[in-house]
Amino acid sequence: MNKGYLITFEGGEGCGKSTQIKLLSQFLKEYNFDYILSREPGGATFGEALRKILLDNKSDIDAKTEFLLMSSGRVDHVEKVVKPALERGQIVVLDRFYDSSYAYQGYAGGLDLKDIKYITDFAAGGCKPDLTFLLDISYEDGFDRKARDENLRNLDRFENKDKEFHDKVRLGYLEMAKKEPERFVVIDATKSPEEINKKIVKEFLKRYVQLGKKNESTEKSVDL
Repeated sequence: MNKGYLITFEGGEGCGKSTQIKLLSQFLKEYNFDYILSREPGGATFGEALRKILLDNKSDIDAKTEFLLMSSGRVDHVEKVVKPALERGQIVVLDRFYDSSYAYQGYAGGLDLKDIKYITDFAAGGCKPDLTFLLDISYEDGFDRKARDENLRNLDRFENKDKEFHDKVRLGYLEMAKKEPERFVVIDATKSPEEINKKIVKEFLKRYVQLGKKNESTEKSVDL
């Protein structure tokens, strides 16, 4: 349905999404793909304002309020950023999308998944990822990584939740991946950044070409 191509990155805390999005961005730029990067919560002015509230450790927000705030920001993000880019035929790379709501507010937060689906279908406005990379990592490995990296030590409100919560987030993601294997690519996030990036690029090119998409990089060999 989309003229463009929507790629999302999902995973628990410390899984390395930011690193992999940066590496994929470098690849897309090098091979002249027309793309944009964005994120949730955030992506547009209203969403970025909500992001500050949602991630602030001083914010006392329950799962239902959290989800509705996320969804209102999603409407703004989709209508102002995601849909226009897809209509222009661009590749859109998102750091989290609606799967995060299912994982964090649904599986871990206890909200009814049917309620999440009903509101998410409305908020996402028909936008569904063509490809989702799930960077899978355990609570222990994710937070060990954060503890060793000075840039990751300041934990936000979600990161500060307990092990039980994060274990449920992980299981929720894996459950979603089982239900939609044609969309999800599950990757062991404990591998080296280079190994992970190589797999991501291969999967992207394979699926992009299958859709009949054309680009300089799909018509000449890419050194992988």
